[in-house]
Amino acid sequence: MKYRFILRGLIVIASLAALGYLIETTQLANLLDEKWIDREVRGQGLNGDLLFLAIGGLATAIGLPRQLIAFLGGYAYGILAGTLLATLAAGLGCLLAFYYARLVGRSLVAERYSGRIRKLDDFVQSNPFSMTLLIRLLPVGSNLVTNLVAGVSSVRALPFFAGSLLGYLPQSLIFALVGGGVQVDSTWRIVLAVALFIVAGILGTQLYRRFRHGKSFDEEVDAKLGEVPDAQD
Repeated sequence: MKYRFILRGLIVIASLAALGYLIETTQLANLLDEKWIDREVRGQGLNGDLLFLAIGGLATAIGLPRQLIAFLGGYAYGILAGTLLATLAAGLGCLLAFYYARLVGRSLVAERYSGRIRKLDDFVQSNPFSMTLLIRLLPVGSNLVTNLVAGVSSVRALPFFAGSLLGYLPQSLIFALVGGGVQVDSTWRIVLAVALFIVAGILGTQLYRRFRHGKSFDEEVDAKLGEVPDAQD
């Protein structure tokens, strides 16, 4: 058992070191801009699509905003295709972070987020798909932390992924609208995106308040939403 624990710790350290080296040498964050899209993705057919999914998935897996990927998806592909590909990329990032925590970084995540793990377990246990969807519709919260915490929790993978993909769609659409508006200099798309963002944020917050049934998956999120913890929390 001692040797297994040491080996797992070494794997975590090696994986984090490799990730840091990857970010440093490839400057991943700097790749994700319109020039990179024009050069490597647009007009490159299936290879460009797969590259967008791979880079977008890796970017969201390490914590870059999925909204940025949706923006670039709209810029590269237009509203519908951009929304779909950005949602798939965010789903891939969700999967990578989830299984990193579940298979490799369990001890690291459990030590860092022990309180959140218990809360997430309690929050989603009655209906993992619906409650995950509810979390993803909120206008606040960390996508990366939710993915990592879910990986260490007892939540089943399939309903968590399905709820996440569906929950990613609204903001993917909104930011793909913005990206598409930049490409064609369409002011109405950007105005519509802003309006939809406000509506989606209000709707997500109201749904959370209505269906959380006194539970909380994250005290910081509750504070940002102006929620007062129930006595049982």
